[in-house]
Amino acid sequence: MKISFVGLGAMGAGIVLRLIAAGHTLTGWNRTKEKAEALINEGMKWTDSPREAASEAEVVFSMVTDAKALRSVALGPEGIIAGLSKDGIYLDMSTIAPEESRAIAKEFEARGLTMLDAPISGSTVTLSSGKASIMVGGDREAFERVKPVLLEIGPKVTYIGSQGMASQMKLAVNLVLMVEVIAFGEAIALAEKGGVAREVAVEAMLNSVAGSPVLGYRGPFILEGNMPEVPLADVNLQQKDMLLVLEQARKLGSPAPLAAAANEMMNACRGLGIDHRDFVTAHQVYRMLGGMSK
Repeated sequence: MKISFVGLGAMGAGIVLRLIAAGHTLTGWNRTKEKAEALINEGMKWTDSPREAASEAEVVFSMVTDAKALRSVALGPEGIIAGLSKDGIYLDMSTIAPEESRAIAKEFEARGLTMLDAPISGSTVTLSSGKASIMVGGDREAFERVKPVLLEIGPKVTYIGSQGMASQMKLAVNLVLMVEVIAFGEAIALAEKGGVAREVAVEAMLNSVAGSPVLGYRGPFILEGNMPEVPLADVNLQQKDMLLVLEQARKLGSPAPLAAAANEMMNACRGLGIDHRDFVTAHQVYRMLGGMSK
């Protein structure tokens, strides 16, 4: 199948590699071509605009930072909407507010084109190990057409409902993920303050009933020398998602006190100048507040 991908960050690049390995013909575009050089070397064809990328594909994916960036690549004379064929299917994998996804999808629908929201849950670690999951919202028939391709990206693909519902679900999933990781840092700091060695506390936590996939690969980052230079998701990126969660909670009148508390810990990370690290670094804030060395 001819597939195009717009937005070649770490996750987008990882998805492209999986699709190339599955035997598909890949075309891609990114705001900076330099980030795509490795993919070009792996056989991906480069195009000069999202429109051109869409015009060469049966299925088009995008994954960008926020709704503003999505509008810039999806809409307009050089956007995906200008190149997508009537038979093509466009899937956006960005984490954005559901109402933004619906508004953009209406632009496609007005032209007789099909857009689905298809956010992915996972990191580069889960993606490369074949354990990422995808949630999809929009036309059910279009979903069934692209499901085989999605299963080549990750083994768990779930149809959530109408357009925007997958984006709504992704925010709910991220709420759990962010609160869980922040709570992990709080718990390990508590154990440390009580005299348990950090490495012992991490091992015991990961071996306990509280262990989970995300803690399994992220938890050890808090051990000395283990924090990755290139974070899986730094504090600022995760807080962008948390603010989307809090705004949805406000609009819907749905209480989210744990999300608010986790967000405050991310504020603290920014205040301490450690927001460039993976967001599990919130553990460091707890240690400092508890009177332990930085």
